[in-house]
Amino acid sequence: MTDLRKLRRSIFIITLMLLGIGVIMVYSASAIFASEAMGSSFYFLRRHLIYIGIGLLLSIFVMKVDLRRIQDLARPILMISVVSLGLVLIPGIGSEAGGARRWFKFFNVGFQPAEFVKLAILVYISDYMARRGNDVKAYFRGFLPLTIVVGLISGLVLLQPDFGTAVSIAMISFLVIYAGGGKLQHIASLCIAAFPFLWFAVLRVPYRRSRITAFLDPWSVRKAEGFQVVQSFLALGTGGLFGVGLGKSSQKLFYLPAAHTDFIFAVIGEELGFLGAASVLILFFLLFWQGMRVVFKSRVPFARHLTFGITMMFAVEALVNIGVSTGSLPTKGLPLPFISYGGSSIVMHMMAVALLLSTARFEERFSGSAVGR
Repeated sequence: MTDLRKLRRSIFIITLMLLGIGVIMVYSASAIFASEAMGSSFYFLRRHLIYIGIGLLLSIFVMKVDLRRIQDLARPILMISVVSLGLVLIPGIGSEAGGARRWFKFFNVGFQPAEFVKLAILVYISDYMARRGNDVKAYFRGFLPLTIVVGLISGLVLLQPDFGTAVSIAMISFLVIYAGGGKLQHIASLCIAAFPFLWFAVLRVPYRRSRITAFLDPWSVRKAEGFQVVQSFLALGTGGLFGVGLGKSSQKLFYLPAAHTDFIFAVIGEELGFLGAASVLILFFLLFWQGMRVVFKSRVPFARHLTFGITMMFAVEALVNIGVSTGSLPTKGLPLPFISYGGSSIVMHMMAVALLLSTARFEERFSGSAVGR
């Protein structure tokens, strides 16, 4: 068995383990709330399993498509993504909830285009750098055009508004650009130029400013903006080394908001303890490490850039979600990959794994052939 085949198998097994933990913890964290609010303790579990099924079907489809064909479709995929981000902002087409317009609704099933844009932008950037090579080192010829595309995508996501996802897209995109040869001084100058906008977007918007206040001292506003973080602290602290036992969390009983979505890691820490939470961290580290091993073995430019982008996406989103749950980062609405309840997120991350496995298989079969055009 070749090294790449072993890597594919290990990535597949790690993903299955994370999905399995997600199924168990989504039910554990949501059952009582679902019973009271939806009339069935299995409400969120059923929907979660349906989304996993959809993700599986789409993942199989993705793996059937030749990687070179995916590269050929990079620009059409990006254009479709931009159009979808524009359409979701139009009243009557996009669905609004909680003051945000982020979803398309079909037969009571939500679809969030911003999640799938994460993959679309990675495919586009990977194709761009594979075709243009060292042009990305030149500011006007290579770096600026990519910056405009990333800025457009991030701006449309911010209009929903979804600040966390917009920042996540920009961060992961520029990590890929830097790893692909982009100059650090170009990225640094862009960050400096964007600072006034970020200051306005965060500190001049009351609910975002309150998140910073809650991050700096959550206990001082524990009955207001810091409520989520304080309840997360209590859940993690209660768990101790071994946890209170699966299904026995008290914080999920209408104390900890978003227990089965954004703060599911806190429930894991409470019910399974430090050892359970550490096991989840180890699985994400193994996924990151195995993904990076595929990157190091990739000799085809498009496959290498894409694999790096997907691997960094998993790492950044896991770190941000866990960072929020532990109070290490300000509150952001990013789910824990493969584990949190959230249809679009689950489907997108499963498709991302399918792309990761596809690039590894492509390298195994066609390593050295000319794909980067």
